[in-house]
Amino acid sequence: MIDLYTANTPNGWKASVTLEELGMDYNVIPVNLMEGEQKQPEFIAMNPNGRIPVIVDRDADNLTVFESGAIMIYLAEKAGKLLPTDVKGRTEVMQWLMFQMGGVGPMMGQANVFFRYFEEKIQPAIDRYQNEVKRLFTVLDNHLSDNEYLAGDYSIADIANWCWAKTYFWSGVEVDDLQHLQRWLDQVGARPAAQRGAEVPGKLDKEALLKSAKNIVVK
Repeated sequence: MIDLYTANTPNGWKASVTLEELGMDYNVIPVNLMEGEQKQPEFIAMNPNGRIPVIVDRDADNLTVFESGAIMIYLAEKAGKLLPTDVKGRTEVMQWLMFQMGGVGPMMGQANVFFRYFEEKIQPAIDRYQNEVKRLFTVLDNHLSDNEYLAGDYSIADIANWCWAKTYFWSGVEVDDLQHLQRWLDQVGARPAAQRGAEVPGKLDKEALLKSAKNIVVK
C-alpha cells in the first residue's frame, strides 16, 4: 500500500494521476497547505523541503519518496509501466519530464504568483512569466504536431505536463491558437484515470476559478 500525502495542486495531481493510471492501491492523506501542515516537524521528517507530494511505500519497508518527478519515476519503475526500459525510450520520457519540472512548472508557478496572488500588480513581471509560459506551450504544441504523445506511447511525461498545462487559464495564458496542445490536453483529459487522479484529494472547481480570473491573456 502507498500512503500519499498531497494537496489539490498540479504537483499533487502528478502523483495521484500516476497512481490511478498504474492501478495501484493507495491511501490519501490530505495536507492542508493553508494551515502550514507541510511545515510541521512530522512532515519535514519526510520531506526536508516542506512540499507536497510525498509517498510512503508500506510494502517497501516504509520507503519515503519526495519530489513529484521522483515519485512518478519510482512508481513507474515499481509497476513496470509508463516508463520504457530501453535507453532511447527512457531518455525521451525523462527529457520531457524534466522539461515540465525545470520549465513548465516553475514558469507557470511564477506566472500564477504575479498574475493571480500578488496584491501589487507588477506588469513587467506578469508579462515576463506569462510570455515564458506561452513560449513553453508553443514548444509543446510544435512537438505534438507530429506526435500523439510527448515521448512515443503515453507516459509519465504526458501526465506531468498535462497536470500543469491544463491550468493555463489560472496563469492568464491563452491557448486558442495552439491546436495541437489543445488536442493533447483533451486527449489526456479524457482518460478516466487522469480524471480520477485530478480529483484527489479535492475536485478542482474550475468554474469558481474562472469567475475570479482576470481578462489578461497572452496571445
